[in-house]
Amino acid sequence: MSFSVQQNAPDFSSSARSVEEYLWTARGAGFSGTSAGRHRGNDSDLPLYKDKPLHQSFSQRSKRARSIWITTGIAFGVIVYMLYRILSSAKDAGKPSWFFGSTGRRGKIWKDRQNQVKEAFLESWNGYEKYAFGKDIYRPVAKTSRNMAPEGMGWIIVDCLDTMMIMNLEEPLQHAREWVANNLTYDQDYEVNTFETTIRMLGGLLSAHYLSGYDDMYLEKAVDLANRLLPAFDSATGIPYASVNLQTGKGVPSHDDGGASSTAEATSLQLEFKYVSKLTGEALYWEKAERVIEVIDSGKAVDGLVPIFIMPETGGFRGDQIRLGSRGDSYYEYLLKQYLQTNSKEDIYRMMYDESMAGVKKRLMQKSMPSGLTYVAELDHGIDGALSPKMDHLVCFLPGNLALGSTGGYPLHIAQRTSWTITQASDMKLAKDLARTCYEMYRVTKTGIAPEIVYFNTDPKGTEDISIKWQDSHNLQRPETVESLFILWRITKDPIYREWGWEIFEAFRKYARLVDGTGYTCLESVNEVPPRPRDNMESFWMAETLKYLYLLFEDDDSILPLENVVFNTEAHPMPKFNMEPLFKTGWARSSSQPAHVVGAQ
Repeated sequence: MSFSVQQNAPDFSSSARSVEEYLWTARGAGFSGTSAGRHRGNDSDLPLYKDKPLHQSFSQRSKRARSIWITTGIAFGVIVYMLYRILSSAKDAGKPSWFFGSTGRRGKIWKDRQNQVKEAFLESWNGYEKYAFGKDIYRPVAKTSRNMAPEGMGWIIVDCLDTMMIMNLEEPLQHAREWVANNLTYDQDYEVNTFETTIRMLGGLLSAHYLSGYDDMYLEKAVDLANRLLPAFDSATGIPYASVNLQTGKGVPSHDDGGASSTAEATSLQLEFKYVSKLTGEALYWEKAERVIEVIDSGKAVDGLVPIFIMPETGGFRGDQIRLGSRGDSYYEYLLKQYLQTNSKEDIYRMMYDESMAGVKKRLMQKSMPSGLTYVAELDHGIDGALSPKMDHLVCFLPGNLALGSTGGYPLHIAQRTSWTITQASDMKLAKDLARTCYEMYRVTKTGIAPEIVYFNTDPKGTEDISIKWQDSHNLQRPETVESLFILWRITKDPIYREWGWEIFEAFRKYARLVDGTGYTCLESVNEVPPRPRDNMESFWMAETLKYLYLLFEDDDSILPLENVVFNTEAHPMPKFNMEPLFKTGWARSSSQPAHVVGAQ
C-alpha cells in the first residue's frame, strides 16, 4: 500500500469535490511512482537539441575537422577521469564524493543510514506488534502492555500511521489500518487529555488521510473524534478545559494547578481543528480554535511572552511563570504554523509570532560560560524577575521553528534572494546557535543521549557549560532536537546537521535498543553506562523521533517539502491550504490593555 502526497487540500463543502477527486486521481504522484512529473518544469516541451541554422559559414571539411577534435577531446577526458577514479578508489571510502555530490558515494552512505533508521522503526514496531498490538502503552523490557481507555485509544497505532506511509512499510501499515477500521472507537466513557488526544490521535488520523490519498475511513474517524473533543471548548471564555469525556461530552478542568489549563496545550489545537474545517466545510471547528488565540492575545502579555497557565472560566493567566519548555513551548510554535498553514494569509499570527520572538531575544536569550553556548532561560517569577539558567529538551523545537519563520520553509539561498531582512538573518543565526546548544546537550553525556533538563553555567569561575541534576537525567526519547536538525538541513543544506543526527541515532541504538530486538526504551539516566531502562517506549519515538531522522537522511526534498506542508507538534504533516472562500480570520487585535494575571507573585 503506497501513498501519494497530494498538492491541494480537498474542499468537501463544494460541489467541485467530484471534479477535484478526478483531478487528484488523474494527476497522482506518489513516492513509489515515477518522479518525472514532480521534477520536470515547463521546459519539458522544448526540444532537447536545437539544430544550427542552414547558412553556416564554415565548410563541410572544417565541420569534419572540428568533429574529430571534439571526439578526441572527449575520449581524452574520459581516459583521464577513469584514471582518477581508479587511483582514488584506494583512498578512504568514507570521504565525500565531491564530483557526484548526493548521487555518489556520499549519497549512498546517507541512503544506507536512512535504511538503518527504517530498520530501527521496524524493530520497534515488530516488538509492539508482537507483545502489545492494539494497546496504548508498551513496556518492551517486561513485554507487557495496557490500555488507557477501556477499549484502547489507538495511542501507538494511530500515532505511527503516517511514519509507515512515509517509509513505505506496506504490510505493517495494512495491519494497522485494519485495526483502526475494525477496532478503534472513541465512544467510550473516559476522560482524555484534550491536547494530547488532539495532537496525537486527531493529528495522526488527519495526516493518514492526507498521505493515503484521502482514504475516507481515516477522515470519518477524525471527524468523530473532533466532535467528541469540541465540548472541551465550552468554557465561559472558550479556553479549552484540560480534559474532556469522550462519551458524555463534559469538559473537565485540570485536577491540578487550581483548575488552570496549560497555555501551550490550549493554544496547540488550532492546526488540527482548522484543517478539519477545511476538509468538512464546517466553520465551527475553525471558530472554536481561533477564539482561543483571541482570548490569549487580549491578555496583552508583555513582549509577547505568556505565562504557562490560563484559567478557562476567566481567560486570565494564572501565576507569572514564563518559559519555552513544558507548558509554554508549542504556543510559540503554533503562532508561526497557523500563519504558514493558510499560505501566509493570516498576518495576525505572524505579527504575534514576531513580537514573541523579539521578546525571547530581549528577555530570555543568554550565553553560558566559559564557551558561550546560546540558551533560552526561564522566568520563574514574572517578566521582571530573575532568570533561571534551566532549559528543557523541549525547547529544542525552537531552532527549527526560527529557521521556518526566517525563510517560510524555502531553501535559504532562495529566501535570501527575495526580501531578506535583518530580522530574518538574526533569526537564522539564532536558529543555528541554538541547534549547536541542543547538540551539545547530547554530546556532554556519557551515553551521548540528552537528558530531560539541563542547567547552564553562569559563573565566570566555572569550567563546564552544562550540568545535569540526577533527577533530570532521564531520557524520554524526545524528538525536538532531531526535528530542528531536519528543518535546518532542508533549509541550509549544511551537512553538519545530518552528522549530528547520525551521532544521536547511533547513541540511541547503542544504549536504548533492547538486545532481544523487542524495541527501544526510555532511560533512567543518560549519565550511567550501561544505563538502566525506564521500560517504556513512547509513541512519539516512532511517530516523531524516527520519522524526523528518516527525513533528515532523505535526499529528495520533494518528499514533504516544507514550502507545501506544515508539521503539527506531534510531527504529523498536513498540507497548507487557502482559506477562501469559506473561511477567514474571525477576529482582530484589541487596543492595548494590561494583562489579567490571577495569583501573580
